[in-house]
Amino acid sequence: MKQGILITVHKEINHLKKILDFFDDDFYFFIHIDKKYQITEKEFESIQNHKNVLYISRQFKINWGSVNLLKSRLLLSKEAVKNQNIEYFHAISGQDFPIKSCSEIKSLLTSNRKEYLENFEMPVKVRDWGREEGMDRVSYYNFYDVFNAKTIRGKIAIRVLLKLQKLLKIKRNISRDLPKLFGGEAWWTLSYPCLKYVVDYTEKYPDFLKRLDYSLSAEEIYYQTVIMNSAFKANVVNHNLRYIDWELRNGNKPANLDETDYEKIIRSDAIFARKIEYPVSKTLIDRIENNLINVS
Repeated sequence: MKQGILITVHKEINHLKKILDFFDDDFYFFIHIDKKYQITEKEFESIQNHKNVLYISRQFKINWGSVNLLKSRLLLSKEAVKNQNIEYFHAISGQDFPIKSCSEIKSLLTSNRKEYLENFEMPVKVRDWGREEGMDRVSYYNFYDVFNAKTIRGKIAIRVLLKLQKLLKIKRNISRDLPKLFGGEAWWTLSYPCLKYVVDYTEKYPDFLKRLDYSLSAEEIYYQTVIMNSAFKANVVNHNLRYIDWELRNGNKPANLDETDYEKIIRSDAIFARKIEYPVSKTLIDRIENNLINVS
């Protein structure tokens, strides 16, 4: 079974190479590297020339929470579905790593031809989905494309502008013309027909994507909304096959995984784990690789 892996990269080019080296010739890669990430021409060419890399781009500058992450994912999706011989696609980041062997991943998707997508109806109370049961993501202008929320100044600017809108009672219209909104994690495993449907929908109904400008983390809304309002809903498994620890640990939430996660990871039914952060995750990755070599 041919499979495609759509990877959005923001850091750790050496880890990206490790991901590429892991997979066999039945897996093809579609890669977007954040325009902000400093990478040499030699490093870029080494990725571009890697076996089975079919597409690579640096089109978008991506801030955390910005709509450009969704746009980069849609760009990769559009390029990926040009390859009709690929049966399944996985969306991951450059901070993920496979935790099942290539043969195990193929076997799972051969025997269970489902769409693997975490989803829930909005508004919803779940994890850190924001105030107003997550609706503040789309009900106000969120300026993550303008300001970098990972800087102190950027974070303050975004918060002040949001508070100002609430103070002045400026609220964006949730039009009746919009589909019923769904949310979920940004990482998924989808069949060719399902992903092709999302790409075709985007071209046919561009207003929905445009409405998500100045929203927060639109990549956690768009795919879920399009798919869960379609006939593919009946085939969706509400599980994205990713191992993620949503606790604050090792300086991040979700946690930057370390060696203490190893046993839970290998016992899980997930096929990818995240987040991987060096050096804290190095020993963990070494153990996962050794385990997968023994499985193979």
